[in-house]
Amino acid sequence: MSVMFLPLRLIPLPVQCVVISTVLDLAFSRETSLKEHLDGLNQMVFRIHVSDLSSTFYLGFKAGKTWVHPMHTGDVAVKITASTSGFSRMCFAHEDPDELVFQQVLQLSGDSEAMLRFKKLLAAADLNWEDELRSSFGDFFGTRVAKAAYALVKAEQKISSASKESLQHYLDRIKNPNQQRLQTWQAGVEQLAHQNNRIKTKMTRLEHRVEHLQSAKST
Repeated sequence: MSVMFLPLRLIPLPVQCVVISTVLDLAFSRETSLKEHLDGLNQMVFRIHVSDLSSTFYLGFKAGKTWVHPMHTGDVAVKITASTSGFSRMCFAHEDPDELVFQQVLQLSGDSEAMLRFKKLLAAADLNWEDELRSSFGDFFGTRVAKAAYALVKAEQKISSASKESLQHYLDRIKNPNQQRLQTWQAGVEQLAHQNNRIKTKMTRLEHRVEHLQSAKST
């Protein structure tokens, strides 16, 4: 499904749908072991939204085959949303879809049974999108798409790494304050502890006075 992240973003969506449909049909038809998975998804439609491109297309299953269209007016079993880099991480970098969902990189909603069947199909097919694109449309096209996808994944990893480093630097500053700040914190903690002890002493005295009054009243 990552073909919509073409480096050539001006390619019309209907053309992208043809590319995706061609790859899926060829890949699924080669493996007879996938028939059971395809039959289990019969008549189901998946809405796939690429958030940063604001593009949506529909993947459907019928009679053991797939179709991909830019429009669909019927029911949708599952909605899948991710950015171009998110789909690239799943399809080209082969990251676990469950982990991407946990990280909120991939958003899923809809029929849970359909989601599970679809996941099993993808796992059984084990698609190598770069090889499939080269096989279907030539080395030049397949290589360009794959390079664009890998570049997206690498850029996201770089941004994530930079963010983690900044956060760690901030945490290190908190964990390792300078001497003056440390002394101030220690003084504050000691003052609070002293006030807490005074309050406890007063509470103990009040409890004794209440007990004394109740004892005197009872006599």
